[in-house]
Amino acid sequence: MAEEIINRVANSKLKVIDLEDFYPEGKRVLFDIKDWLLEGLVLREKEFRTYVAEHDWSQYQNCFVALNCSTDAIVPDWAYMLISIELETYSKLTVIGDLNQLESIIYSSIISGLDVSIYKDLPVIIKGCANKPVPSNALVLLSQKLKPVAKSIMFGEACSSVPLYKRKK
Repeated sequence: MAEEIINRVANSKLKVIDLEDFYPEGKRVLFDIKDWLLEGLVLREKEFRTYVAEHDWSQYQNCFVALNCSTDAIVPDWAYMLISIELETYSKLTVIGDLNQLESIIYSSIISGLDVSIYKDLPVIIKGCANKPVPSNALVLLSQKLKPVAKSIMFGEACSSVPLYKRKK
């Protein structure tokens, strides 16, 4: 007679946090303004404002947008501000930077609003493998937020986790 298989992880107080579960849906868009600059390098205000006025901003509905300039142009802050004002109606979030910075800022906002009190005095594993782009910075922010409340913090999977923190008694 075969013994019954018991899932000790499911029966323990161990809590697993998978940041992938918090991944907000929405297209990520890199908006490069180089094509709106003279020879990709010089911002001419009148022409730039014309591009902004004539652009179809509705295509960014429910998108997360990273504004950047892929050339070595010196872009004044007001240019990014002008674009962000137009995007505000449509995009979920607009930042200056690349797609990695965008993802990091998205997760920073999510983690700052996360209620970690449910992990008080419990052992926690922050899940390591993800199919969605969870930035390393999010793992750092989450571990810092958990430290004051969790009994212990580990990284990885229940079967092979790396211990990171254990509260001293």
